[in-house]
Amino acid sequence: MSDFNTNPLAKHFRQPSIYIKLPSNGKFWPEGSLDLPLTGEIPVFPMTTRDEIVLRTPDALMNGSGVVEIMQSCVPNIKNAWLAPSVDIDTIFIAMRIASYGHNMDMEANCPKCNEKNLYTVDLRQALASIQCPNYDELIQSGDIKIKLKPQPYEQTNKTSALGFEEQKMIQNITDSGLNDEEKVKVIAEQMKKLVDITLNLLTESTEYVQTTDGITVTDKNHIAEFYRNSESRITRDIQARAEVMAKEAAIKPVKVKCEKCENEYDMTINFDYASFFAVGF
Repeated sequence: MSDFNTNPLAKHFRQPSIYIKLPSNGKFWPEGSLDLPLTGEIPVFPMTTRDEIVLRTPDALMNGSGVVEIMQSCVPNIKNAWLAPSVDIDTIFIAMRIASYGHNMDMEANCPKCNEKNLYTVDLRQALASIQCPNYDELIQSGDIKIKLKPQPYEQTNKTSALGFEEQKMIQNITDSGLNDEEKVKVIAEQMKKLVDITLNLLTESTEYVQTTDGITVTDKNHIAEFYRNSESRITRDIQARAEVMAKEAAIKPVKVKCEKCENEYDMTINFDYASFFAVGF
């Protein structure tokens, strides 16, 4: 006897196209935000028509809700994509593109020697394999204190990016406005203060703890934020220097290519933005 509630088209529903291991190996994901199999490999499904429509909605991408929706659609093991650590985001999106459109991706690049524009086909599987998680266990020694960093969740990185974009846009609008010089200086100073606050908040959210010479480990965010507001700029520079190294470690590695015109070999960076990365099929 057949089950009349079973959709006869169910066997034609999308299936996983690729399985991936996250650079974090599930670390930094809060409890309940990720269902990690014992194998450490999670399935990635192709995008649906709805997912592609969401990608065409600028507001949904800007506020992050669209990105979260697509991640949870294509990677059902992700239960709360807002909490996805930044070190896993590129891997997830590359896997989603491979699952949806295949592993080849056409990219343009200008030769640094002759400035000729070249079209290349990149194998995203190589880019995927090149991503690694930085060593967050390495403490930053700054003077007589030690600082341990951590990756930010997607919610925080999205919020920081959106705030920074809006502040930069506002400063540009002020510059182009009809305000007199004195008014411009005052308004720009206020906006710069907001940008400084964004930077300090970014530092705070990226810090797991600060350790003093007498063995006290501070994890309270309010105490850490107050510390950054009142510490020497040297400490911020030390953190930024380490953060830059970690960003390079986590970045998608460049691809070696050759110019068709002058045969110059150079490294091509894989540009990663939602509009171009998922442009296929639109």
